[in-house]
Amino acid sequence: MKVTIKDIAKAANVAKSTVSKVLNDSPHISIATKVRIREIMKQMNYIPSSLATGLARQKCHNISLIIDLTRRNDFLNFFFYNIIGGIESVVGPNNYELTISNVGREESRDYLTRYVLSQKADGIIIDNSILTKDSAEDLRNLGFPYVLIGEWSGPKMVPCVDINNRLGATRLTQHLLEQGYRNLAFIGGGENEPLFESRSAGVIDALLQEDVEGNPLRIYPDGNTEKAGYHMVSAILEHGEIPDALVCMNNFVAFGALKRLKEKGISVPQEIGIVTFDNEPLAPYTTPALTCLHMDTFGLGAGAAELLMSQIQEESQANQDKFLQQKWLMPELIVRESSTKR
Repeated sequence: MKVTIKDIAKAANVAKSTVSKVLNDSPHISIATKVRIREIMKQMNYIPSSLATGLARQKCHNISLIIDLTRRNDFLNFFFYNIIGGIESVVGPNNYELTISNVGREESRDYLTRYVLSQKADGIIIDNSILTKDSAEDLRNLGFPYVLIGEWSGPKMVPCVDINNRLGATRLTQHLLEQGYRNLAFIGGGENEPLFESRSAGVIDALLQEDVEGNPLRIYPDGNTEKAGYHMVSAILEHGEIPDALVCMNNFVAFGALKRLKEKGISVPQEIGIVTFDNEPLAPYTTPALTCLHMDTFGLGAGAAELLMSQIQEESQANQDKFLQQKWLMPELIVRESSTKR
């Protein structure tokens, strides 16, 4: 049975007019009352049926980027700031302000209250670790402009932008095969991490496409740090069956791998080739310089903002479905000394 404003008022022991004022973020309602009633709305999965038409309002010229505060390392990662720069490069010239909102997955409906229901944003950009199937359905029902950064695996299409890590990994591996490498190992990352899964799957795709005998890929998902790369290579060398090429999850893993190989007197690329994902922050500056896939995270942010602005500028809500698409960005292969035997 559909929850109504009357049900919310009854549960909160307030008048319906009070609930309405909370929905409109009236300054005449105390913060404590707003918090209590919004929590009841969240618990009862309430979204006003009249809100969809109410969203056809005067623009506030604000875009909100919704991220997960609990993922502290993301704030130390320069890729995060590249994404912000990409978004700002689009929304700024369109006379929009960018607001960064920190929420966790468990607060997935809270941002609906804070920015959508309270009409404090004309559109939102959401990290794919936050958006749930329920909140995606809520946004769809409301016809509210939003874009997801990252791949979406839900049952219904959502507007999203991502870098095609799987296809990029296939191209990176094809480069190794073209150089004559055949016995590959993938090092770094962690099992069940979407980025690790897509990148390692792309390596396997290339081996299957080239019909490399036995598909001899060994995978070592044991972290994303320099220390992890160093110890993974140590373990590989100790076990005897040494690969002739390493595909590294990131620059730090590759740097640790290079360090250990140098200590063991193993030459790169003559004995073991190395390639990595990401051109930053180390790939051009190691010895030898690393062949890599350049991930355009600035372009990722800009692409998300462009798709969002297209939705906001679309006057007819009936045409919003045309924005339900996955936009893929292709990473760029940069070939350097670490993998060129020929």
